[in-house]
Amino acid sequence: MTQSTDNTREVLLAAALTAAERGWHVFPLRPGTKRPALHGEASCTRTGACEAGHQKWEQRATTDPDRIRATWSAGPFNVGIATGPSGLLVVDLDVPKDNSNVDAPTGAVTFGALCERTGHTVPTTYRTRTASSGEHLYFTAPDDTRLANTAGSLAPLVDTRAWGGYVVAAGSTSPAGPYAITDDTAPAVVPAWLLRLLESPPAPQPVTPFVRPTVSGSRAATAALERECRAVVGAPEGEGNITLNRSAFKVGRFVAWGDLPRHVVEEAFQGAGETRGLTAAECRATIRSALDSSLRKARPRDAA
Repeated sequence: MTQSTDNTREVLLAAALTAAERGWHVFPLRPGTKRPALHGEASCTRTGACEAGHQKWEQRATTDPDRIRATWSAGPFNVGIATGPSGLLVVDLDVPKDNSNVDAPTGAVTFGALCERTGHTVPTTYRTRTASSGEHLYFTAPDDTRLANTAGSLAPLVDTRAWGGYVVAAGSTSPAGPYAITDDTAPAVVPAWLLRLLESPPAPQPVTPFVRPTVSGSRAATAALERECRAVVGAPEGEGNITLNRSAFKVGRFVAWGDLPRHVVEEAFQGAGETRGLTAAECRATIRSALDSSLRKARPRDAA
């Protein structure tokens, strides 16, 4: 047991030192978690590093190898990277939570759609896989810009970490799995188009008139498709993709029962989604995912 703990500590120490060698400021996280292992202000003794006043994790984060070795000698701490002091912007591409009732698009899909919408490809940069199977994309932030964290303002399931934020470094572990490097390319400079979006969030896109789809099928199926298409067009700001996913899933049962051809449903929702301001690629990915899930889960008509 001791040997296993010692081995884990050595692996995590190596991860902390490797991050520090890159110039990234690290601090300890509680073993197996994402929570800082440093004391809070209420329990601060105002000694040591806090002699002049309580120091939070962002101020305590360091690249000093001696301090890092001293810290990780005390336990198998996961490694946190304070993104602001490290000069980093990290794009966090999350995945739907386990309790989602439909197969919503991942952050990787919605970020890819954002890139397409702005006329760019997904940047190549240092990338890690998170314990929940999400992704972290690391970028070098400009020295003269102090970026804040964001949560979903760029796209659904897409957050960013900069000043005031941190990420879990590769080499750390959790009950859900390890954090691992998937692309060891040096972090790219944050793209100018992404920087503009972070500094000036995009204004809501106007909703253009929606042309009622011409469909053939049973009366109930046709009414459901038209109703859900209008729900997509009228979705609240920031919920267009989620609404498209939910509505396509609902109508999928009529495809499973043979009341509507799949291509008719796809074309109708494609038009509704693009009218709402989603990109063509974003719509295609969401519709395909939702219908595939609905067809797998559809119950027989007499049991519905």
